[in-house]
Amino acid sequence: MARQTAYARRGGLTFLEAAVALQTVTLFFQAATAGALLTSSHGATLHDVGSRVMYGASLLYVLAAVLAWRPGGGSPRPVVYATGFLVLASAQVALGIAHMPSLHVPLGVLMFGLSTLALGQMVCARLRGGSGTRLP
Repeated sequence: MARQTAYARRGGLTFLEAAVALQTVTLFFQAATAGALLTSSHGATLHDVGSRVMYGASLLYVLAAVLAWRPGGGSPRPVVYATGFLVLASAQVALGIAHMPSLHVPLGVLMFGLSTLALGQMVCARLRGGSGTRLP
């Protein structure tokens, strides 16, 4: 029963689901501001601020995964996924600072795809009525 209350409450988002949703939205914002870099002087500022928010969202994802795992009695799998994503986010920031767009852009696309996949899996599990424990 503890597993069910920690992961999938009827009627509202769990902290883990909200963290993944926020991460996905920030990654989409980063893609949009990357395009704005090419056409506007404000694009660089927005992309820079967005990178900090995206990194914070990745940290929040790790925190949410740990809280769902330890006190909530859930699976440790989301912690592994969240930690892996934080590693990717760290690499993404380092590549952006180093001005290596040939690696920075494809990694950003990969990160957005993985985050969207994780969010989609959570939504599907919620619709199926599952506990969501298999999800990142």
